[in-house]
Amino acid sequence: MILDAQPDIEVCGTAADGREAVDLARRLRPDVCLFDIRMPELDGIEATRRLAGPTVEDPMAVVVITTFDLDEYVYAALRAGARGFLLKNAGIEMLSQAVHAAANGDALIAPSVTARLLATFAATDPSTRPAQPIDPLTEREEEILAAVARGRTNNEIATELYITLSTVKSHVTSLMTKLGARNRVEIAMWAYETKRVRRGR
Repeated sequence: MILDAQPDIEVCGTAADGREAVDLARRLRPDVCLFDIRMPELDGIEATRRLAGPTVEDPMAVVVITTFDLDEYVYAALRAGARGFLLKNAGIEMLSQAVHAAANGDALIAPSVTARLLATFAATDPSTRPAQPIDPLTEREEEILAAVARGRTNNEIATELYITLSTVKSHVTSLMTKLGARNRVEIAMWAYETKRVRRGR
């Protein structure tokens, strides 16, 4: 009801449980899927994995919401392919922003969650961190990487770095290729896990 009331968002389907949600999403191919962590039949993380996981050829954009502010849920949802993670108390404006961001290929994670993620990734065992790319990142790509990891949209990055939107998109595409990432969330997670981006920077 909240999303349908927004002038630029159309709810094309609703489901009673996770299994129905996955089937409906595959049939309707919506711009964005919005899942709860806890759903009957199939939880939000598994539903996300089936529609946006590493083995999915044509992944969908998924935003996960929950009342449970637990780090393991956040990490699992992002690993499963989610482009956004919000708490249900985030408010209408942030929920709308998360849906739009996911539809545009960006990502939005609740600010209260982001700081903890940074701290968690900073403490990751070095032996478990992803390998460095074969082709080193350029200075500009490092700047784009840091901006993406801070949750900046393409438009915000273009403004901050005084470059065109198409240039930003080109660099983001290059980063995905070099890092083997499928979306912006995976770029950000790589940055945190390799300590390319640290808390407070």
